[in-house]
Amino acid sequence: MKTLSQTWFAEGYIDFELKKYTLLAYLQEIHREFTVNKLYPQLSDIVFHYNNILHFKHNKEILQEQFPRRFTGVNLDKLQLLYEKITEDDEMMKELEDIIRYAINRMSSTIKNGAEIYDFVEQKLNINPVGIVPLEMNEGYFFLCNGSFHQTNVYYYRLSIFEKHDEKYRSIKTSFISQWRRSIVNTYEHIKSELIRHKKDLPNPAVYCIETDLNFPLEETLLPVAKRSLVKYITGKAA
Repeated sequence: MKTLSQTWFAEGYIDFELKKYTLLAYLQEIHREFTVNKLYPQLSDIVFHYNNILHFKHNKEILQEQFPRRFTGVNLDKLQLLYEKITEDDEMMKELEDIIRYAINRMSSTIKNGAEIYDFVEQKLNINPVGIVPLEMNEGYFFLCNGSFHQTNVYYYRLSIFEKHDEKYRSIKTSFISQWRRSIVNTYEHIKSELIRHKKDLPNPAVYCIETDLNFPLEETLLPVAKRSLVKYITGKAA
């Protein structure tokens, strides 16, 4: 996938047409993936660049006090922009503002497109517990079935809480365990009992099945949407 650097809009020669076509080439690849319902990593990547350019736009200290200046380096950890003073250059400043304005509008439209696909996939998911759910729901397994229901992918999951800007968020870590072919014998209950029998470290796990009647790309769409949906489902049940 074609990628953009963190400060693509202000690197090198600051020219609106040049940056416009750089952005359009990037967005074209994302749209191509969205057309076949592939959301990740494209959606998270463009959201990052959108937030990054908004952060730059709204940083009054940079836009009002530091210009006109030229970028001389980037601290990727803290996104601190290093500058070398140059003579007054109102034309360069206007060009950069035009680039930022154009990029925000185009990225916003693409993100909306991706969000609509995400919402559609999420609406098509059905989440149900398998058997009795224990009091401890932060660790367990989920079964993921795509389309025909012939194959069941089994994943281990663990939820954790982290704080950001004085707010608490839940994150989920998962790992693929195995794939089962559904049959009269290999029911969800049977798969659960086999997991308990072979994995002694989780004698009473929370287990959920996540199903959809439609076929979505597994790694690029179904799995990441299912993981986030499961977090919402468990959080809602625990509230």
